Amino acid sequence: MSDTQTGVTLPVLPLDDDVVLPGMVVPVDISDSEVRSAVDAAQAVEERAEDTPGVRSSSKPRVLIVPRVDGTYAAVGTVATVEQVGRTPDGEPAAVLRGVSRATVGSGTTGPGAALWVHVTVDDTQPPENGYPGRVQELAREYKGLLVTYLQKRNAWQVLDSVQKLDDPGALADSGGYSPFLNRDQKLQLLETFDVAERLTRLIEWTRAYLTELDVTEKINNDVQEGVDKQQREFLLRRQLEAIRSELNELNGKPGSEEDDYRDKVESADLPEHVREAALAEVDKLERAGDSSPESGWIRTWLDTILAMPWQERTVDAYDVTAARGVLDADHAGLEDVKERIVEYLAVRKRREERGLGVVGGRRSGAVLALVGPPGVGKTSLGESVARSMGRSFTRVALGGVRDEAEIRGHRRTYVGAQPGRIVRAIKEAGTMNPVVLLDEVDKVGSDFRGDPTAALLEVLDPAQNHTFRDHYLEVDLDLSDVVFLATANVVESIPDPLLDRMELVSLDGYTEDEKVTIGRDHLLPRQLERSGLEATEAEVTESALRRLATEYTREAGVRNLERSISRVLRKVAAGVALGDTELPVTVDAEALPDYLGRPKHTPESADRTALPGVATGLAVTGTGGDVLFVEASLADGESGASGLTITGQLGEVMQESAQIALSYLRSRGAELELPVADLKDRGIHLHVPAGAVPKDGPSAGITMTTALASLLSGRAARSEVGMTGEVSLTGRVLPVGGVKQKLLAAHRAGISTVLIPARNEPDLDDVPEDVRSQLTVHPVSDVREVLELALEPAEAQVPAVA
Repeated sequence: MSDTQTGVTLPVLPLDDDVVLPGMVVPVDISDSEVRSAVDAAQAVEERAEDTPGVRSSSKPRVLIVPRVDGTYAAVGTVATVEQVGRTPDGEPAAVLRGVSRATVGSGTTGPGAALWVHVTVDDTQPPENGYPGRVQELAREYKGLLVTYLQKRNAWQVLDSVQKLDDPGALADSGGYSPFLNRDQKLQLLETFDVAERLTRLIEWTRAYLTELDVTEKINNDVQEGVDKQQREFLLRRQLEAIRSELNELNGKPGSEEDDYRDKVESADLPEHVREAALAEVDKLERAGDSSPESGWIRTWLDTILAMPWQERTVDAYDVTAARGVLDADHAGLEDVKERIVEYLAVRKRREERGLGVVGGRRSGAVLALVGPPGVGKTSLGESVARSMGRSFTRVALGGVRDEAEIRGHRRTYVGAQPGRIVRAIKEAGTMNPVVLLDEVDKVGSDFRGDPTAALLEVLDPAQNHTFRDHYLEVDLDLSDVVFLATANVVESIPDPLLDRMELVSLDGYTEDEKVTIGRDHLLPRQLERSGLEATEAEVTESALRRLATEYTREAGVRNLERSISRVLRKVAAGVALGDTELPVTVDAEALPDYLGRPKHTPESADRTALPGVATGLAVTGTGGDVLFVEASLADGESGASGLTITGQLGEVMQESAQIALSYLRSRGAELELPVADLKDRGIHLHVPAGAVPKDGPSAGITMTTALASLLSGRAARSEVGMTGEVSLTGRVLPVGGVKQKLLAAHRAGISTVLIPARNEPDLDDVPEDVRSQLTVHPVSDVREVLELALEPAEAQVPAVA
């Protein structure tokens, strides 16, 4: 091979949208000033200096075609001759250029005209006299074969003849510039590659990749065409079937076909693809089944249910977090834990939406919250507020007393009267696929021979599974992952552990006195005024009256009885107006409440109950919230022959064991505690917890029983202002218990000022409202000695022991 390079000076013709390789003949639009200047300069030089050496090698003007990328000229261009200058059929000026050889762009220089002139080094490499090496020839044959295959697929037979005549590997490689499947960058790489073998290698790789892609595309097109042909045949056959049925209906006197209506409804409905396929399959069954077949009725009912579901309906979440918090605060006082959790959920959804994260793996971030608390704290009404704050639809599913598993997952369609489960019906009633669904009273779900409904709820409430929830009636996947589930319960222990594990537990432990007054003033009173037919200007219940109602007339964790009391007062006012005994406007203050409701029912009684030794005040949690519990102890006369421990008050096994532990501890440590326990073996002990009609259980009364027994034996009365809770061990340790917040709220309602809690429960004080903590003196204790020292009156003020 002989390599020669020649230095010349040429005008630059820039190209922004294409690359010209040697051997290519291309038309160029010369309406652009830069392109026109280059052509004019080349023609001028040719005319003025035909015999100037180094300027031309032929009788035609020459230019340097240089690709330009983002305003930057390439390092290699193509020396081209101007074959012809004229106008296109549209009248636009144009020139036909023929690429001659590669040239390396050098430094700029001056020249005639407005064109840019540069020094270039022209590559005049000629084919070897003895031919190209065998490797280059092999590459050329391989590329020619690929190119022929491509041209045959395109039916470009004239171009195919021209390619077959190309024997020079270099010219064959440069013919790749005509390939429409090569982009500009690839053509630029060919231009900048001087080695023939390397150019052919790249072309082989690119052409083979394109042919592979072309084969895949053709296969896809063929498959699509086959599908279209099948659909067309099916369409024609169905039209013929419709025509035949129409004729039969006319003969039988029927106006139309119900099956056709269902097919039209399914095809026109906006259904997910998997649901559409299942519905059309059922329509096919309906068309094959006769009117007398019982199956046709089941299919029609199923299709009606499918078509009524809001498969593609979704409400847009209100991502105004501040406004959502305002809605929650306006509807409910307190309940900070729930409000913070909903605000967190909305904030995360908003951030994911802003960053375009969306849905991952088919799952959304639907929340599953369990609101656990005593009755009347607003669990059910909170669901409506949550839905309103999020801008979603709201629906409620009452689960109290549900015992059939099919109520949740639906019945099989083979049963008479089969229908979807309550979850599907709730989605249907809500009208969207992302409502707020309140599962009310989930702790009161029962189980019997028909199954366990709580087991059916496991999939519903599992965020990792409920995006493919399958109802037994529908038998198609239902996406529940964007539904916000709120479950309510009174007692967390009644919820099965696997179900509780799938929910985020939020405790609503009741309201403080100030919160009850706020709720009564802002929510309950306006509602009851409207129900009583009174205006706010006609009847006023003062804040002092509301406070007395909350403390002396009602003693509860929630506000349900408070609302009943307000309603009763307003009814009395309305009745008085109707009878002429009362004139409007009326102001009801604290002193006037006995006239409407009678004497108060709840007054502090700790001082009276603990006046004698042997009585201690404990704190407990019931199904209606926290409550005060009194434990009484007495000694039997030794001469009566009674011995041992007698326990009354409907106590459960755990509570009875706590009494045994308390007595065993005092017997073993009597000398240390200076208690007369030597003669207990001859005298019986009776331990009683009043309110005997109410079942009681749990270990948290352990220190209360110990204190009551110690008070009895020592003759030191328990302090009336002290309430306590905690489990006791045989070694005198005070162990942690649950429900500390509810118990402290109950102590505050009962007028107790000092509370003893286990030391390991001290972190639970963070959940107690600040206004309650500020009014209570809380002593964390870890040993029974500390309890007795704080709970019993001083020894010098003791009352003689009971004999």
